[in-house]
Amino acid sequence: MSFAVPPALAPLGFPAVAQAQESGRRNPTVIRDTEIENLLRDYMRPIWKAAGLTQQNLRVVIISDPSFNAFVMDGKRIFVNTGALASSETPNEIIGVLAHETGHIAGGHLARMRLELENAQTMAIIGTLLAAGGVAAGAASGGNMGGAAAALAGPGEIARRSVLAYARAQEQAADRSAVTYLTATKQSPVGMVKTFERMQNDQMFISQRVDPYVLSHPMARERVAALEDLVAKSPYRDARDSPQLQARHDMMRAKLVGFSMPPDAVARRYPPSNTSLPARYARAISAYRYGAVPDAIRQIDALIAEQPNNPYFYELKGQALLEASRAREAIPPLRKAVQLSGGAPLIRTLLGQALVAANDKASLDEAVRELTFGVQREPDSASGWRFLAQAYGQKGDLPNADLASAQSAMLSGDVRLARELAARARQTFPYGSPGWLQADDIVNVKPPPKKRPGPTP
Repeated sequence: MSFAVPPALAPLGFPAVAQAQESGRRNPTVIRDTEIENLLRDYMRPIWKAAGLTQQNLRVVIISDPSFNAFVMDGKRIFVNTGALASSETPNEIIGVLAHETGHIAGGHLARMRLELENAQTMAIIGTLLAAGGVAAGAASGGNMGGAAAALAGPGEIARRSVLAYARAQEQAADRSAVTYLTATKQSPVGMVKTFERMQNDQMFISQRVDPYVLSHPMARERVAALEDLVAKSPYRDARDSPQLQARHDMMRAKLVGFSMPPDAVARRYPPSNTSLPARYARAISAYRYGAVPDAIRQIDALIAEQPNNPYFYELKGQALLEASRAREAIPPLRKAVQLSGGAPLIRTLLGQALVAANDKASLDEAVRELTFGVQREPDSASGWRFLAQAYGQKGDLPNADLASAQSAMLSGDVRLARELAARARQTFPYGSPGWLQADDIVNVKPPPKKRPGPTP
């Protein structure tokens, strides 16, 4: 699933994510949202402290994907799919999943796996060479080639199973670490069991045909059994999430449903008979996304009346008005959202976008200030740099407009355009000034070498 998301849930231009991937696979869409990210940070702060990772500057990155999954690819970021967030019924369920991924980071599993892969590759190469020698000897003596040919396939399969067995051991270790972190923070591990029970049900119809030794994860039924033993020993097995945390979790799920599903699916999930705050939140989001802006504003105003200090309701109202080409009307609620959120960078960037779209010269200094704040704290936001370039352009500050445009182009992967814009900006900045140095850095970036096209299958 990939949905066209508005600014508050807009994709962030990570350079590594923005690059086209090989083999034609769809690029992952990274979702940015202040409300959800703040909630996930609150979930994970105690876990990271228990794991001794508070100094590692970890963050949770949200991927737009309907499947229930979370994973790590480096020692700094945990990736979690929107499907996992939307389908987890309690905070404890998603906390357990993210605690498991924290176990991988704390255990150094990624670095160790790379070493294991290198060892396995060496093992496979040596085994293949030895087997090839056997084939040559058999051919020279006129012997049976069948056994030697099978030997050629053997080393690679043995190496593969060795790596997968190592991966399964890491998964089990991460499960144990997760339970340790949950116990240290006085949280229940029951949510992890529920998650793996869901996986077990998914595997029910295929498990009889699956060789457990070729899976990188332990079979779900084995993980559930192992976790149940740990849960039985936990002094906090009956602990429950606080009502306040559960309420925020329910709002997160409603937000994801409202943004990611068509109106009929939203109506089935949250029918009009459901008058809860999350249900009304989801329906208001859905109404604005599918063009019913006046009705959406009415619904959002009702939410604001109920929770007048909720910054995300004001953010949603400003976002809906901005996307309906009512930028001037969007500015007051967005200013309120900035105030109530304590100056959240993503919301300040959205306010800056509205100020630029309003095309009011009296607001351009404010627009530059808000957008500059945003890109300073979110330097990988290609859209933030693009809006800042527009603000500078409306002010007539062409050197800074070119420099901001160059930053946006670089983050979008267009190195050639970025260098051209930076070279033009460099000519107008005083030599050695901060702007000149930034432009010079971009000019001197080396574009990645072009890959030779491979043979067409």
